Amino acid sequence: MTTIKLKGDKPLIISGPCSAETKEQTLDTCRQLAATGMVDVLRAGIWKPRTKPGMFEGVGVKGLAWLERAKEETGLPISVEVATAKHVENALEFGVDMLWIGARTTVSPFAVQEVADALRGNKDVTVCIKNPMNPDIALWAGAVERFNKVGIDLDRIGLIHRGFSHVGHNKYRNPPMWHLVFEMRSKFPDMAMICDPSHIAGAREYLQEIAQTAADLRYDGLIIESHNCPAVAKSDAAQQVTPDDLVKLLKSIKWRTSNNNDPEYTRALSNLRAEIDQIDSELFELLSKRMRVAEHIGAVKRENNVAILQGDRWNSIVDKAIAQSKELGLSEDFLKTVLQAIHIESINRQNEIMNAK
Repeated sequence: MTTIKLKGDKPLIISGPCSAETKEQTLDTCRQLAATGMVDVLRAGIWKPRTKPGMFEGVGVKGLAWLERAKEETGLPISVEVATAKHVENALEFGVDMLWIGARTTVSPFAVQEVADALRGNKDVTVCIKNPMNPDIALWAGAVERFNKVGIDLDRIGLIHRGFSHVGHNKYRNPPMWHLVFEMRSKFPDMAMICDPSHIAGAREYLQEIAQTAADLRYDGLIIESHNCPAVAKSDAAQQVTPDDLVKLLKSIKWRTSNNNDPEYTRALSNLRAEIDQIDSELFELLSKRMRVAEHIGAVKRENNVAILQGDRWNSIVDKAIAQSKELGLSEDFLKTVLQAIHIESINRQNEIMNAK
């Protein structure tokens, strides 16, 4: 089993087909990826958790033999998604070097614990954990703790950011919600964070912009789906790229340095950060004033026996803000997120006033 270094001097690149479909497709794709010299770990889905029965759910154990052959031919380590103890047993039997926990599994503490228990005491395998489908950082962090408690050292555990499920329109399949990843990184500052542009985007035309954002934010690597003929892929065809297109994508990304000791850079950054600190202070003071007004509104509603939530009023606030989004240079998603947080806090304040004894 190959020891995979999750954090290194260069970004870790993981790539391969969404699903291992046939022996020929799997080996051809892996050979092409290895020939690029830009891929560090090969990946393929063997068991595919699908939304509806009847959809392609992977080829199962026989696909592990194809990956094992790819490892022998290319010398690259291999990785697969696992969701049960049996998956773990099968994967380790075929020499899989890295296991990843999918978003649908991370949401279930029972499933995570089953997989963790199957790895208890293992000193070789690397584990990467995708964020849960729903925006719940506690579940993500809890999964890390479960694997750590069965003996998987934190330097062998990586995090994969694959975006979060959402309701409503968004150009991405799973919006990244970068702020949630910042929160997760603050909990585990030394743990590798790998971006999954394929599942965030859901379409290959958005892969580059997401990957570049990850590079700008100093992620430790990327996991990108690649297929020798994406048009005929049995799963997630729209988000996969050919190995040649993967090379073009990777070459287009500019990875940022972690620091720069140039005095001019340091001075310019210090000045701008001081400006941000001042603006933040003013923002928080305005928010404090707003909440005090919200408390007064709660008192008026209490005196008149009126319910806290006024749907029409809230909708008008949102519509007005969204109408100004272009003029303000702010995205609609950002404005909605900020307004939602303000709305929740306002309701909580009014609720305290309404129910005070």
